[in-house]
Amino acid sequence: MIKKISPILGIAIIIFLTGVVIGVFFLLKDTDEIIIIDENGEEPTLACGDNVTFTYRGETVTYGTVESQGKCWMDRNLGASQVATAYNDSQAYGDLFQWGRLDDGHQDRTSATTTATSSTDDPGHSNFIYGMGDPYDWRDPQNDNLWQGNGAINDPCPPGWRIPTSAEWDTEQASWSSRNYDGAFASPLKLTAAGLRVYTPEFVVVLAAGDHGIYWSSSVLGTSAYYLIFDGYGASSASADRASGMSVRCIKD
Repeated sequence: MIKKISPILGIAIIIFLTGVVIGVFFLLKDTDEIIIIDENGEEPTLACGDNVTFTYRGETVTYGTVESQGKCWMDRNLGASQVATAYNDSQAYGDLFQWGRLDDGHQDRTSATTTATSSTDDPGHSNFIYGMGDPYDWRDPQNDNLWQGNGAINDPCPPGWRIPTSAEWDTEQASWSSRNYDGAFASPLKLTAAGLRVYTPEFVVVLAAGDHGIYWSSSVLGTSAYYLIFDGYGASSASADRASGMSVRCIKD
């Protein structure tokens, strides 16, 4: 995120309201990007309920924001085309990430696959990695710090946003009217039962869409990572192999 901007970078357009400077547009040279900063050279603070615009999968997208349990969240899963209208709204399912991976295209539900694990934080391709042995991670050796906090190494959320911790998911599910997919959808987050992408040594497949909601947290447990899971009968936290593909919902840092 650009916090300070030099006028050398582009054309400054000062905005006045009743004689007071309230903001400045900077139109960056050789780009289509417009950045708004205040009179102190800072980006305005986002109020929960405002929209947030960012780049995802190489395109500019705009999501809404909602407040729940004192936290500000995006109003849909990463990759979802709309806010959910039901717990099984397929247009609101979004993408399925392997834990700790970048927004590199692997999260597409029908992305190509490879059995070659990565020895670096960025595999350098958009394939879903499967077929590995214990500890069942796309990265070998493992790195526990890929999704730890805002600005983490591979944080797929935009600047100022991050993957929620397991404790934050626990707080959220404890507030639901019912501990199942009905309560998940009835919450301000309107969570969906988007399923998960699982792997075997032989194939990769998306399962349980419309039946189970499964959301990664940033928290790790040994060689696995914590996630939130809910269906028509209950909701809980558990841990899973990091090569699994699950939904991601961003939270404001």
